[in-house]
Amino acid sequence: MSLYRDEAVVLRSIRLGEADRIVTLVTPRHGKVRAVAKGVRRTKSRFGGRLEPLSHVSVLCWKGRELDIVTQAEVLDHFRAVREDLERLSAASAMLEVVDQVAQEGQPGPQLYKMLVGALRTLSTLTSGGDRRPASPARLAPPPALIVPAFFWKLLVLDGSAPVLDACARCGETADLVAFDLGEGGVLCRSCRRGVAISPDALTLVRRIVGGDLAAVLGEPASPLTQEVGRLATEAVQAHLERHLRCTPAAF
Repeated sequence: MSLYRDEAVVLRSIRLGEADRIVTLVTPRHGKVRAVAKGVRRTKSRFGGRLEPLSHVSVLCWKGRELDIVTQAEVLDHFRAVREDLERLSAASAMLEVVDQVAQEGQPGPQLYKMLVGALRTLSTLTSGGDRRPASPARLAPPPALIVPAFFWKLLVLDGSAPVLDACARCGETADLVAFDLGEGGVLCRSCRRGVAISPDALTLVRRIVGGDLAAVLGEPASPLTQEVGRLATEAVQAHLERHLRCTPAAF
């Protein structure tokens, strides 16, 4: 076995025996890691609550044949404001679930890790006054309506499944784009339409997200338009994963 250190976000954990847990981590240098945290469920455990889902940690692990072993964990951020706000927690849980599905064990994924940490920090720091300092739950404004949809669309791009958005994915027509189907590759014209309908405003908004206008897009207030983009993003990522998500924000 060999010892390694990395940063990580805890995606999930399950019980193992009477006192241990198996934690699933996403890291920048080692990809997805499944590791045993020994004695973590004991009252006097040195890990305490450091390895709960959503925690951002620095870990020291032994490399094992099937499961690694966590020997040390230091908290970088608990994201307490997210944990204590149901709407934010729902959004974070959806992102953790999708990352758990796309991250590969043993395959470095620095961009995926950076994107997840950035999204969680955004959820945790936007306050009713508009500043970005770490905030208590009492000072938090509603979370950005497009934080999860934007994360989903960006993840599709990162995972090599960027949708075609400027022309019909089937025939190449650039006008009258009225439908979306990730299985077909993206948007579809009226003649080729299948999948789900997409409005012109929703298509414009998705183009802005994928095209790099994310900072401005996150300022969009909740509306039927953001709900449409959220539903489209959820359907697209479910098609990509070939499974339904357990955690879907209620706003969608």
